[in-house]
Amino acid sequence: VKTHLQAQTLSAVAVGHQHNHENISRAFESIYKQHGVAGLWRGVTGAVPRVAVGSAAQLATFASAKDWVCQRQWFGEGSWAAVLAGGMVSGVAVAVTMTPFDVVSTRLYNQPVDADGTGKLYRGFLDCILQISSKEGLLGLYKGIGAVYLRLGPHTVLSLFFWDELRKM
Repeated sequence: VKTHLQAQTLSAVAVGHQHNHENISRAFESIYKQHGVAGLWRGVTGAVPRVAVGSAAQLATFASAKDWVCQRQWFGEGSWAAVLAGGMVSGVAVAVTMTPFDVVSTRLYNQPVDADGTGKLYRGFLDCILQISSKEGLLGLYKGIGAVYLRLGPHTVLSLFFWDELRKM
């Protein structure tokens, strides 16, 4: 529903498939009527690995990055600045690992479907990755990485900062 509504625009500037929902409740209703509950979950094959890979990157890099800046004596051990620096490095790792999954999920969510709910452009997660890579190159999987970092960077920094502070308590 979110992807359908975010992709929606005037036909003069539209890029990609337009679903033309009036509002969020009509989007839910339309998708459900056309494709049932499964239609509301279309694209989940890209979203689940996205979250798994992003969380793994976040947790794997944070402590290492925080320790690294402390070892270099850029910031003192246990300082909030070391936590923020570790969070920033972790945010970059999260953006780099999650962006291909974001691109694939968005393509799967937003593709037109036939009457039985089968995607008209991609047969699934792997087919989508292969098509993007072959037609647009590997950098095609990183479309929007700047916007991804602008969203995930601050989220990662703040989440890890508060987690670290709560852990100290």
